[in-house]
Amino acid sequence: MSQRGVPQWLKWAREIQALSQNIRTFAANEYDVQNADNLAGVAAEIVASHSQLPVTQTLENFKVQPGYATPKVDVRAAIVRDGKILLVQESADRRWCMPGGWADVGKRPAEMVIREVDEESGFQVEPRKVVAVIDANRGGEPMEFYHAYKVIWLCDIVGGESRTSHETLAVEFFDFDVLPPLSLHRTNQAMLAEVRAHLDDPLRPVAFD
Repeated sequence: MSQRGVPQWLKWAREIQALSQNIRTFAANEYDVQNADNLAGVAAEIVASHSQLPVTQTLENFKVQPGYATPKVDVRAAIVRDGKILLVQESADRRWCMPGGWADVGKRPAEMVIREVDEESGFQVEPRKVVAVIDANRGGEPMEFYHAYKVIWLCDIVGGESRTSHETLAVEFFDFDVLPPLSLHRTNQAMLAEVRAHLDDPLRPVAFD
């Protein structure tokens, strides 16, 4: 295992895949393209040897995001009422997390967190401050193969009411000391501890990796 819980094989595969994607993006000739494809094949072999994904499917996944390799962005909303944190139960793994998801192209960060909260919990919120900007693939379960950053916002409820969606099975407030099973690649204890620290100290600076 590499530093802070990321499997070494995943780190190697991710870096090799990013390198192959960048070489292909700036390829000057067919020789560069071939080198890029060879590197992608190595990355796919690494993934296949440590997972249930076949090489061919992994190579197809690599083609989904062409261009220069850059991290994806995941936004999360920390919503606290009466000292309790709002969590949603994900349909995908039946575990709990702060509402949020992938940011969409063309949308402002604050706009994205407002929409995600509404879609997943039914509440309308106003983002108050950024709590943390962190490497989403470290310090817990990796989100997925691709590298990602997570932006956590402290938000206030301004309307709406609790409701589930096709992505969520339940919406509830929990005491910070009595939490349900967490969907760790979406929300982990370290993230919630940082949220709690910002509540205790409104002047606390933004945490970042």
